[in-house]
Amino acid sequence: MTTYSESWIDERAASALARARELAAGLKASAPATALETLRIWDDVTLALHSTSGLASLLANVHPEEAVRTAAEAAELAAQKLSTELAQDAALYAVFDGLAVDGLDPLAARFHATVLRDFRRAGVDRDDATRARLQEINERLLELDQEFSRIARDDVRTVRVAPGRLAGLPADFIASHPPAEDGLVTLTTDYPDTVPVADYAHDGELRRELRKASFNRGYPAADPVLHEILDLRHEYATTLGYADWASYDAEVKMIGTGEAIPAFIDTIADAAREPGERDLAILLERYRRDVPDAERVALSDSAYYRNLVFAERFDLDTQLVRTYFDFPKVRAGLLEVTGRLFGVRYDQVDVTTWHEDVASYDVVRLEDGATLGRIHLDLFPREGKYKHAAQFDLAPGVAGKSLAEGVLVCNFSRGLMEHDHVVTLFHEFGHLVHHVLGGQGAWTRFAGVATEWDFVEAPSQMLEEWAWDPAVLASFATDEAGEPIPAELVAKMRAAEEFGKGYLTQTQTFYAAVSYYFHHERPADLTVRMRELMAQYAPFPYIEDTHFWASFGHLGGYSSAYYTYQWSLVIAKDLFSAFDPGDLFDTEVAGRYRDRVLAPGGSKDAADLVEDFLGRPFSFDAYAAWLAH
Repeated sequence: MTTYSESWIDERAASALARARELAAGLKASAPATALETLRIWDDVTLALHSTSGLASLLANVHPEEAVRTAAEAAELAAQKLSTELAQDAALYAVFDGLAVDGLDPLAARFHATVLRDFRRAGVDRDDATRARLQEINERLLELDQEFSRIARDDVRTVRVAPGRLAGLPADFIASHPPAEDGLVTLTTDYPDTVPVADYAHDGELRRELRKASFNRGYPAADPVLHEILDLRHEYATTLGYADWASYDAEVKMIGTGEAIPAFIDTIADAAREPGERDLAILLERYRRDVPDAERVALSDSAYYRNLVFAERFDLDTQLVRTYFDFPKVRAGLLEVTGRLFGVRYDQVDVTTWHEDVASYDVVRLEDGATLGRIHLDLFPREGKYKHAAQFDLAPGVAGKSLAEGVLVCNFSRGLMEHDHVVTLFHEFGHLVHHVLGGQGAWTRFAGVATEWDFVEAPSQMLEEWAWDPAVLASFATDEAGEPIPAELVAKMRAAEEFGKGYLTQTQTFYAAVSYYFHHERPADLTVRMRELMAQYAPFPYIEDTHFWASFGHLGGYSSAYYTYQWSLVIAKDLFSAFDPGDLFDTEVAGRYRDRVLAPGGSKDAADLVEDFLGRPFSFDAYAAWLAH
């Protein structure tokens, strides 16, 4: 059943926010007798705000009706406005600052310290004019972030081509793209079109046309929006006494300081340089057989020629590989694998959602039959929907108060999948299961993935390993005749995947550099600076007249912290070292990982969670060995 309306969103948001205001006013009027009672009430305020903003953010990105998306954006803005208003309320701050916290248990004490930090970072101790300006900036930033996301989400571009130009593409892809009455085929910049074209189309000009169209999504409309975002973030941070936005943002992350970000990016760039150059030389050698005078491989040709290297050096036919990954089987396999790994099952339920494509499941613990949460899988592209892959919180999990609900939003083919997309599905599902398993505690503030933001990718990156294991894949990856994917083919896939990881890591450092330096420098011409960073960090040259940053959605949510992906990968490689590659379902190791890393949510610092599992602090060694191999 599908629904959700403008009025429903308005009424739900108004009710939740009124409840938050009422609770906060009560704290100021007559604080409870104990510190614990006071903190519990404030956590209820947090729950009301989080539930509203989570639901609103989701519907603003996935609902098929524009009017509903707009109403959701307004609800999200209202929640943000109230959140900032409360965080800047000096009288409220005085309530918490004056609490007698002796005797609080460690988790309650952690919550109290976090609350005081949140107040300070909102500018509660500043004068009235400064607080008003910070509030104004916060509200405007959310409006701009919504607009930046909306611009990229709604700007789906097309390339129309003669059917003959689809040579090389899989038969099922061609069959699903029949010519229109004028004889031309329409290709869009959504992933189910761009990825197969980049991988398989023999027509190099087609690959370039579609890549260029994809890289220009959002431009030029996003230009003034992003400039204002960067300027306002800088003003917010410097008003609070920080050197820049990255310094403000990094204070609450594992990395600690803004200055550490470029140093980390360069550390990864240095580590990736040798393996990247080695594989780029191989790629260029193959490229020059077709483009004899080329000095570098064109970006729009990189995926196609990587597949040719796969075929010629590793005897890997990637089109054969995809015949084993039919979407319905992959989805069922994902649920079976993760259920076995984490000791849960997924019971499909018929509940209200926002689109008929959404599949919903209750997550039930096998040990005692307890319902831990609910997940929703929204996995196919459509007009007006978020264009990338992400997990959205629908509701935080708080014991006795709120059942954890999360949503996986992706854009996959309904038929055969690229194995890369299978890996992506496992990755994103890692966020979803983290949200649910970590949603069994007593505090909203620490529910689910409420750890430091530069750690949250690590559990998801580690779960990708199960999408590479021959035995795991054989349990659900079968061809049309029902034959499981051969272990020999998986071995070829794994060997081929090792090729290019150096230059793919260099690509990640380029993204991280854009994320950091755009915020640190706030360049007048974003494309010029992007080109300079591309020349410094990226393995492939710039495509003329493109503006990739205009649809780089991570500049919204991750802001200056895209380095997170490599920082988390360092930890993910170390976490996986505790598992036996010959038995990825070892119940002792899997259970310890679930209980010590995922289930605690944000109740401990991420470094402590990792040390609890590994029995030692995390190190760079496993990542370095993987990259150098």
